[in-house]
Amino acid sequence: MKKKVLGLIALGFTMGIPAAMAQEVPQATAPSYNCDFEPACEVAPGIYGKMASPVTSKFNLSIGGFVKLDYAYNSVNLGPSGALAPGSGAIPKSSSAAGQQDQSILTARQSRFWLKVAGPPLLGAKTTALIEADFYGDPSAAAESPQLRMRQAWGSMDWANTQVLFGQAYDIFGPMIASTIDFRSGSPFGTPNNPRVPQVRLTQKVNLNADNSLKLVLGVQDPNQNGNNNNAAGTTVGNMVNTAGQVMFTSKALGVAPGYFGMSMNSLTAGLFGLYGNEKVAAGGRTVDSYGYGFYTFVPVLKSKDGKNRAMTLSLEGQAYMAANMAFNAATAATTVGAAGNESAAKGYGLAGQAIFYPTQNLGITAGYGKRNAYNYASYSNNPNFQKSSSELYVNVAYDLNAAIRVAAEYQNLNTQYGNNSAGTSGTGSANVARFAAFYFF
Repeated sequence: MKKKVLGLIALGFTMGIPAAMAQEVPQATAPSYNCDFEPACEVAPGIYGKMASPVTSKFNLSIGGFVKLDYAYNSVNLGPSGALAPGSGAIPKSSSAAGQQDQSILTARQSRFWLKVAGPPLLGAKTTALIEADFYGDPSAAAESPQLRMRQAWGSMDWANTQVLFGQAYDIFGPMIASTIDFRSGSPFGTPNNPRVPQVRLTQKVNLNADNSLKLVLGVQDPNQNGNNNNAAGTTVGNMVNTAGQVMFTSKALGVAPGYFGMSMNSLTAGLFGLYGNEKVAAGGRTVDSYGYGFYTFVPVLKSKDGKNRAMTLSLEGQAYMAANMAFNAATAATTVGAAGNESAAKGYGLAGQAIFYPTQNLGITAGYGKRNAYNYASYSNNPNFQKSSSELYVNVAYDLNAAIRVAAEYQNLNTQYGNNSAGTSGTGSANVARFAAFYFF
């Protein structure tokens, strides 16, 4: 009898758990799930099942991001991070072992999430903060334990026409982002939009009239974060903090059309950008300048009919720049050239352009080309196996199945031309890449 009583008590307690959970989670706030597949919603309530928990913070907090699964087939071996085009722009020479191997990669490491905070006003300004992370912290880590990587972490104060931003955000130099499924975004191929760097910047909008305005950006930024410049040769000690800026003219005259990956609607924009800094050369302690300047434009060729719909829209985007000693953001392939003790800044230039066409609201087609080229090959006489040029041709198609799920496919041709003036030799590396991706935005 005692065992039966205990059993009835236990059964009653167990049956009471779902009722207690139902009381804690109001029916009106409980999300609905698709239970057509296993595990069904009832299998593990509170883990996979019907559950709701409030998100709280000192201030208003929103959460977002996406899950991204990539498959990439490379006609050559691009190494452990082959799901992305190489950040150096260097494709293995056709004569090398890697140049004669292909590669097949499936990864979800490009998934990311972000937290955005809307805080209290300050001196009439809205205050905002953002932290964004992905899982590309260490390409040599095991597939089941990729390291978390900080992408962006910044706070801002926004007035009607003025913004002050501080923290880690995208480099001010090089506004164009190649709209590729490959999240390298063309940075070593004429669109040096990376890295995301610690900075403080001031953005000022100047209204010329109802349709036209200027955007002025001025900031200081440090591409080194806590380490030295990205220079495997070790010829430089590390950059000083750089100064960078933009002067952009924006007009509503042509309406708006989709920008990067169809996620923004942009107006006609044209203007200049630039950067200046310097660093010490390890041998002798001399100072070498870092600088760059360029032109950027975005043109809505076929505008959106209402400013939101993407159907039958077309945009063209382009950029050209000249740079010296800017390997830290891939604007140049090298930092310095010349013999030890007599180094000077490695110079190069970049060109890029792309078209984004949406025949329907959900279907986007992008085609583009970018190239980074060394300037004055003769100056590289003491730099064996230097990159004369690195280029990227890409075409991709993306389709939104609903507000959350996007599928996409891409073809890339990556090419590197090598030179070695001292040895009189050269070489070529070329890769054909087929890429497929599935996104879940939240």
